[in-house]
Amino acid sequence: MLLAALRRLALLVGLAVGVTAVVSLLLGAVLGTSAGRALTLGFYFTGCFLLIAGFFLGNRGPARVKSEEPGASILPFGITADRRLRWATPSEQYDTIRSSAVFISLGVVLIVIGGVIDSRHSLF
Repeated sequence: MLLAALRRLALLVGLAVGVTAVVSLLLGAVLGTSAGRALTLGFYFTGCFLLIAGFFLGNRGPARVKSEEPGASILPFGITADRRLRWATPSEQYDTIRSSAVFISLGVVLIVIGGVIDSRHSLF
């Protein structure tokens, strides 16, 4: 079970690194920057985005929308919306926390990779 989870995590990290590298190199070629600089900034930006997304996902409250059907309540400016809420089940709350942890972990990994390949600053 743990080995399967590590395999999925490695696949997710590899996919994130690969997609970030390809998109960064393409944007770097379009903008005329060096490959190293494009990769560094791509890993930094993607990692920061994932950290912020994980933070906001983890701070989601315990209330969930009960139904997606349009309701009869009237909001300002003539907008109708159904605001019926319910409490999230414990499994939904755990899923939110786990998803947040994955986003934050992946963001940290990408930022570390960006720091390692950054040629402007030496690690030693």
